[in-house]
Amino acid sequence: MSTQPLHFNLFTMNAVEHVSPGTWTIPGDQSHRYTDRDYWTSVARTAERGGLDAIFFADVRGIYDVYEGNRDPAIERAIQTPSNVPQALVPAMAEVTDHVGFAVTRSTSYTHPYQLARELSTLDHVTDGRIAFNIVTSYLESAARNLGLEGRIEHDERYDRADEFMDVCYRLWEDSWEDDAIVRDANPGTYTDPEKVHAIDFEGEYFSVPGPHGCEPSPQRTPVLYQAGSSDRGRRFAASNAEAVFVSQPTKEATRAYVEDMRERATAAGRDPESIKFFPGIVVITGETEALARETHETYRDHVSVEGTLSLLSGFMDTDLSTLDPDQPVEHIETDAIQGAINAFTKNDPDREWTVGEVARFAGLGSTSPVLVGSPEQVVDELEDWRDEVGIHGFNLKEVTRPGTLQKFVDLVVPVLRERGLIRTSYEGSTLRENLHGQRQLAADHPARRE
Repeated sequence: MSTQPLHFNLFTMNAVEHVSPGTWTIPGDQSHRYTDRDYWTSVARTAERGGLDAIFFADVRGIYDVYEGNRDPAIERAIQTPSNVPQALVPAMAEVTDHVGFAVTRSTSYTHPYQLARELSTLDHVTDGRIAFNIVTSYLESAARNLGLEGRIEHDERYDRADEFMDVCYRLWEDSWEDDAIVRDANPGTYTDPEKVHAIDFEGEYFSVPGPHGCEPSPQRTPVLYQAGSSDRGRRFAASNAEAVFVSQPTKEATRAYVEDMRERATAAGRDPESIKFFPGIVVITGETEALARETHETYRDHVSVEGTLSLLSGFMDTDLSTLDPDQPVEHIETDAIQGAINAFTKNDPDREWTVGEVARFAGLGSTSPVLVGSPEQVVDELEDWRDEVGIHGFNLKEVTRPGTLQKFVDLVVPVLRERGLIRTSYEGSTLRENLHGQRQLAADHPARRE
């Protein structure tokens, strides 16, 4: 049984809705304030007060248009539309906090590694080392078209490109500038020693980058690396690159199987499997008593948009769920969208057969993640059981109401976690990686650090 404290991220999006469609209609919900700077700075302060590791921002580049073959349901129901870029919020949130980190989702399919490396180095500088990079390869066909492509890049090729993309970034972040390249010597007027700044001369199938990096080393050099690969190819990529893995599975059994598989893959990739932290997504619905929590849960369920949920899942799965009977079982298919969304209800939990209707009802609050309902003590009991039974390190907290989900977690659940020694009472380090892994730089066995 583990005695390690748990880690928590708030999983959110710079949008009206994220993964609980329709809940913006709940009285008192403030999701419409996603364009309000004061909303986000308040969220940052609350997350830091609760000792959370990071605010984890999802992002998409397109509009969900698979359900019923058009985009109108997603636009009408605010399914991750409208949305703004996440990284623009970071400086404002960092200004009002000292410790909480910021995980920014960026796509390796629709940006250039030199550009992204420079942007994330800059954010790591201005936050004093509190930036993480959630590596995604993008799954929406509409995003590909919006960015000038004829169609979405095939699933496995997206990961081939991502492998090369990260190789470029690693060479820029880790190899281009030596630690003591900056000398700031006014006499004879040398700011940087050019002998300690190196080109990377990268030539690959997708990218040609001579370098050197345009930024001096930031506090963490390489930002903390998150990934959520769930397909076979995605898991292989995560096992090689991720320091923290976001797990999207609906049950403990499926999550445990995923974690065990990933640890085996990390070992095969030459990494210490204990160097990877696992964060299942979770929805926490709590109140001062169990009865109040269950009453709140029923209220939330009444506001879930079934059409919105099916629109979201159709985009995840690249399958128009409007064409399927609600009683029809969900069958495994190979898809160029989020393979893990299909796997979560098919391959990863083979002892249960899910129908389309069951998936829609389950996924209305938090998509593919389990929902915990109970008093603060009951919630903490369950979170501790997940750590001990499944072998995970923390959770990505999925929102139902905003900022209510975070506020209730911090005000009601965190005090119980602290009483039991299950969450920090103060931050251990000055950077996100120090707070998460106990060190400022990447582990020595990470591929970015190997000679």
